[in-house]
Amino acid sequence: MHNILVLYYSHRGSVRALAERIARGIESVPGMQARLRTVPKVSAICEASEPTVPDHGAPYVELADLAECAGLALGSPVRFGNMAAPMKYFWDGTIAEWQNGTLAGKPACVFTSSASQHGGNEATLLSMMLPLLHHGMLVTGLPYTEAELATTTTGGTPYGASHVSGATGSPLLSEAESRLAFAQGQRLAILVKKLSQP
Repeated sequence: MHNILVLYYSHRGSVRALAERIARGIESVPGMQARLRTVPKVSAICEASEPTVPDHGAPYVELADLAECAGLALGSPVRFGNMAAPMKYFWDGTIAEWQNGTLAGKPACVFTSSASQHGGNEATLLSMMLPLLHHGMLVTGLPYTEAELATTTTGGTPYGASHVSGATGSPLLSEAESRLAFAQGQRLAILVKKLSQP
């Protein structure tokens, strides 16, 4: 069984919904298992801290999860065209893994959510690819063989799955967003499987 890490930060639940759908796509491939993990919030107040175990959702990621994974799906909400601070903070602490090549040669993909159609989805997806490329990961996107990419009026890009939550911040995925997230997880798992064959 190959573990694929689905690492995300979600503020209102949209990125979490994408992560769970990607995990289902991963687990649709025989021999593949999704490991859902999140990162804690960061605070400018030194005394503030998150609980050791999250109140709900996935457990917090540990650096061992990077070493143990066969692939990685990385998700964050849009923050001015960039990944959210908690996710950036986590990656800034992976220098030893970068030096040791812990992630080198492993497949990866990215996913995101924004409030509006042009709220910075693609810029955020590209920004999340940067640390993965520095770690030597093999980054994959969504090809236009996924028909929803050409017809979606909500989220979905060739750079990775995305969701548009609207002014209300709804975490409910559209049919196209759901299918594209599933397809992305499945594609990542198939790539992991192909690369692991002798």
